[in-house]
Amino acid sequence: MKVKIEKAIKKIYNSDLFNEFFNNEKSSGLVLIGCTIFSLFMANSFFGQQYLQTWHMKFWGESLEYWINDGLMTLFFLLIGLELKREVLEGELSNLKDAMLPIFAALGGMLIPAGLYLLLNYGTKAQAGAGIPMATDIAFALGVLSLLGSRVPLSLKIFLTALAVIDDLGAILVIAIFYTDTILWTNLFIALGIMVALFILNKMKVRNLITYLIGGVIMWWFMLHSGIHATITGVLLAFVIPFGNGDKKSTSSILEHFLHKPIGFIILPIFALANTAIVISSNIGETISQHYSIGIALGLIVGKPLGIYLFSFLAVSAGICKLPNDLTWKTIIGVGFLGGIGFTMSIFITLLAFDDKTLISNAKFIILLSSLIAGLIGFLFLKNTLKEVTDEKNNE
Repeated sequence: MKVKIEKAIKKIYNSDLFNEFFNNEKSSGLVLIGCTIFSLFMANSFFGQQYLQTWHMKFWGESLEYWINDGLMTLFFLLIGLELKREVLEGELSNLKDAMLPIFAALGGMLIPAGLYLLLNYGTKAQAGAGIPMATDIAFALGVLSLLGSRVPLSLKIFLTALAVIDDLGAILVIAIFYTDTILWTNLFIALGIMVALFILNKMKVRNLITYLIGGVIMWWFMLHSGIHATITGVLLAFVIPFGNGDKKSTSSILEHFLHKPIGFIILPIFALANTAIVISSNIGETISQHYSIGIALGLIVGKPLGIYLFSFLAVSAGICKLPNDLTWKTIIGVGFLGGIGFTMSIFITLLAFDDKTLISNAKFIILLSSLIAGLIGFLFLKNTLKEVTDEKNNE
């Protein structure tokens, strides 16, 4: 059994798509940091008003920010869907027993942060923000992990990747279930009908990618006007695009390969520029002391590592899954802190949870601050832990 698991891990790690995914997340994470710093600087500079107005320019009746969040981000969710499907069909999640550790870790990393947030905000106008600290930003989390270099065990990279993908699936479900107000059933049924038609084409072995993309655009339009958040279209489309045997020539792999760089180096940076244009309040103390601010910070900095560690420990103790040989509980805690880097998904959920502009701006600021703190703690904790492991091996 152990030999089979090791072979499976090596197969995943040596695949071009995994290496491309990990390397892209490392680089795009650095680009996201640069865009965030630039956006914050511009929003609080002499040109701040003009910079903010840029993102609210109207196109076809809606702001540029709206088209970025509801349009371009659909492609981001499409990529997440394709990655999730690959993991389920042939990756870390294809074997249920192997998948149970990151599944339980992700579950704990969503429930505990949401619980801590609700503990402070239940019954208030900020209650809807419970989904904010549940999310993990794949690009930033893997980007920070990659900074630790070759000392990072292979299984730790795979664990964090699987954890982040499952976490994103959880965020998608939260968006679909809890952040939908009024549903226009006719448009929703048309969108789902198109999805069914594309699924039938898949079963008929139609492999032409253009067919699925055109169908996806039409499905997106009807989903946009259904009341369900339009970005969900990306995930639904991903699961009807033919996967075949998963090789480089499969329709799904071709699209996934094509999307990696545009998403990582164009779409997510644009999202960061548009959504981190935050005017920092002169009264930071008041912002930080708000119940929703404390809830977000507690959820990301404390709830994430606590939930990931606790649920992983319980699952292993119950014999549901096993901790990989090259991992320790300290490394799981370290990865838990990296899971507290919310950023993209947390900001995205903020936009859906709140209507008040001041609330949104303050929540974004707290997300950035909390993600920075969680990321720094995770980096330093893992750096020290992995050094201890290396020193122990050298002394043996």
